[in-house]
Amino acid sequence: MSEALIAQRNGHHLGLLLVSVSAVAWSTAGLFTRLIPLDTGTILVWRGIFGAIGILAFALAMQGRSAIRDVRKMGWPGWSFAMISAVGMLCFITSLRMATVAHVSIIYATVPLVAAALAWLLIGEKPARSAVVASVFSLFGVSIIVGLGAEGNLAGNVLAFGMTFSLAVMMVISRRYQDIPILPAACVSALLSSVAAFPFSNGLFVSGYEMSLLALFGLVNSAIGLALFTVGSRMIPASETALIGALDAPLAPIWVWLCFAEIPSAETMTGGAIVFIAVVLHIVQQSRRSTKTH
Repeated sequence: MSEALIAQRNGHHLGLLLVSVSAVAWSTAGLFTRLIPLDTGTILVWRGIFGAIGILAFALAMQGRSAIRDVRKMGWPGWSFAMISAVGMLCFITSLRMATVAHVSIIYATVPLVAAALAWLLIGEKPARSAVVASVFSLFGVSIIVGLGAEGNLAGNVLAFGMTFSLAVMMVISRRYQDIPILPAACVSALLSSVAAFPFSNGLFVSGYEMSLLALFGLVNSAIGLALFTVGSRMIPASETALIGALDAPLAPIWVWLCFAEIPSAETMTGGAIVFIAVVLHIVQQSRRSTKTH
C-alpha cells in the first residue's frame, strides 16, 4: 500500500474519530442543564461567554489573526447565520428545562428532513425520494410524541421545533453561501445568545462549583464540539458526517438516564424509534447514492 493511500486511510479514521467525539460533546447539553442548579437565563449567559471564548481560542489557533478579520467578511449571510443560531440555542436550552431530554432530542433529530424541505422551498434543491418517505415517517413519530406523550407541554414543544427549524435554516444558509466563515459566525452567535439571555437571568453571581460546571458546559458542549466537528468533517464524506452526527439524538437521553434516572415514556420511546430509524435509513440511502455517483 502506498504512503498516499495509508495517509488517506489514517486521515479518514481520524475524521471519523473527531466527528464521533463531537457528537458525544454535543449530546451533553441535556446533562448540563440538569446538573447546573441555576435559572435558564443565567445558564445561557455563561454558556455563551465560555463558548465564545473557546471558539475564539480555537479559531486563533487554526487561523491566527485572520480569524478576527474574518468577522468583517461575514456579510449579511454570516450575520443571519449567527443570529438564527443564537435564537436556536435560546430555544434549545429553554426547551430542555420544559421537557425530558429524550422528548426534545427526538424532535431535534428531524433536522436533516426539515433542512431538505427548506432547501427545496428556498433554493430549489429537489429532495430525494428517501427524504420524502423519511419525512412522512418522522412526522408520524413526532405526532406520537407530541400528541400522546406526557413529557412535554405546548411551550416546550414549540421551543424544540424552534431549535429544529433554526438549525435547518442555518444548514440552508451555509449550503447557499459556502464562503461564510463558520468559526467567527459561531463565536458571534454564542455572544449574541449570551446578550439576549441577560435580561432574563437572575444575576450573574454564582458559586465556584456552579462556575466550573458552566465553564465545562460552554467549552465542552459548544467550543470542543464545534472545533472537532469543523476539523473532522473535512476528512470524511458529508454522508458519513451526517450519519455520525445523528448519534447526538440517542446519546443525549442516555446521559440523563444514567445520572438522573430520567426514563422516557413509552410514547416517547416508540415515536423516537420511528424518527431515528427514518432519519438513519435516509442518510444511509443518500450515502449509497453518493457512492454510486462518484
